[in-house]
Amino acid sequence: MQETQLLIGGRWRPAAAGGTITLIDPATEEPVGRAAQAERADVEAAIEAAVAGFATWREVPAWERSNVLRRAAQLLRERADHVARQLTIEVGKPLAQSKGEVIAAVECIDWFADEARRIYGQSLPGRTADQRFEVRYEPVGPVAAFTAWNFPIVLQARKIAPALAAGCSIVTRPAEEGTGAVKLLIDCFLEAGVPAGVLNLLTGVPQPISEAVMDDDRIRKVTFTGSIPVGQWFMRRAADTVKRMSMELGGHAPVIVHEDVDPEKAALLSAQGKARNNGQVCVSPTRFFVHKKHEKVFLETFAGALSKMKIGNGLDPSTEIGPLINKRRLDFIEKMVADTVAEGARVVCGGKRPAGFNRGFFFEPTVFADIRDEMRIMREEPFGPLAPVTTFEDFDEVIVRANALPYGLAGYVLTNSQKLAAKTAEALRTGIVGVNTFQAATAEMPFGGVNHSGFGRENGAQGMLDYLDCKFVNVVL
Repeated sequence: MQETQLLIGGRWRPAAAGGTITLIDPATEEPVGRAAQAERADVEAAIEAAVAGFATWREVPAWERSNVLRRAAQLLRERADHVARQLTIEVGKPLAQSKGEVIAAVECIDWFADEARRIYGQSLPGRTADQRFEVRYEPVGPVAAFTAWNFPIVLQARKIAPALAAGCSIVTRPAEEGTGAVKLLIDCFLEAGVPAGVLNLLTGVPQPISEAVMDDDRIRKVTFTGSIPVGQWFMRRAADTVKRMSMELGGHAPVIVHEDVDPEKAALLSAQGKARNNGQVCVSPTRFFVHKKHEKVFLETFAGALSKMKIGNGLDPSTEIGPLINKRRLDFIEKMVADTVAEGARVVCGGKRPAGFNRGFFFEPTVFADIRDEMRIMREEPFGPLAPVTTFEDFDEVIVRANALPYGLAGYVLTNSQKLAAKTAEALRTGIVGVNTFQAATAEMPFGGVNHSGFGRENGAQGMLDYLDCKFVNVVL
């Protein structure tokens, strides 16, 4: 059974009060690990360590920071199979998807190893012959990071890697689920040469950790991936100490299936996108707007493809859809289905727990027809294997409907027309648009949303900016 302690000042140690939480395999409902429960005293010790670590790390040359990150990426790549297995045990996703997540984290760390050496300043001529203007970028200071449970490894990598590349220290708190896998990731950074205090790990339920972090003026930036209500709480609390914030707060991604596409191909592609991590993805396609001409074929093909996917334990190589993360999520999905049916929708496939599964938080992928925009499922992010399908005929109408929610993370368009692709991508009010693809994140391109989906960007060259302060230096010779 995996046991995860707190990492504070370069030393693994139990929580000061001795508390722990139990990790549950969502496929079996059996305990598979324990993690220390950090309290305020532990948080304060971690912040002290991060302050000391920042004083050291910010002076390390960029090329050496780059080398450390590169070594961490290589170690994680070498251990990918082991980390992926632990990830599947703790969060339930199919093993192939866990392996893909680990490799995505490797690519993220490797990318920021390069970016550490490319923190460009700027030099301008002054207004007089003996004057010089300079713009410099410096690390913002100790950072606190909070991540969700759906991608424990890659979400941590997206925050740890740019912070370290910029010269910041970091106190990071992953969600309770997946902490054992995160510990394996942290080990790679330590073995790669990250000095004591530069990287600190706190585990356990969030309230005592987040409150202590937000109270402390020495934490100069908070980066959060999670729900909108929690993100709003962080932003309100950040005002007291004027912390810099970056927020990735989820979405409710529209998919616009235009008239010119092959509806069967569009449906098969949509099924693959919807099934990923059982729909527990912030950029998951969740509101399907299908041209009226293709409604029947799309629904039949979409539901047929999802119904044929094998549900099971993620450790089985043939499994395509694993369990939901926990009982709370299963209860939420069951209630969402009941509400959607009560509002008049028709279940095309799924809608219940799969037969033969007496344990585990499994639920069938579910497609709904006869959907109206005012239904709960079209207004509230389902974050699970639920796919409401509605129709449209007019371009301007569907854009208004797609943009009607306060979310703005990802959107998708399926079309064979370059003109229509460009027109739709430009009209969607989202931070990310996929055209004929549901791949919404790569290490080299910015990831993030607009409106209530948050602000700031992760990955890409833009991912460094939130970890840097901009300084103007006016030099008179």
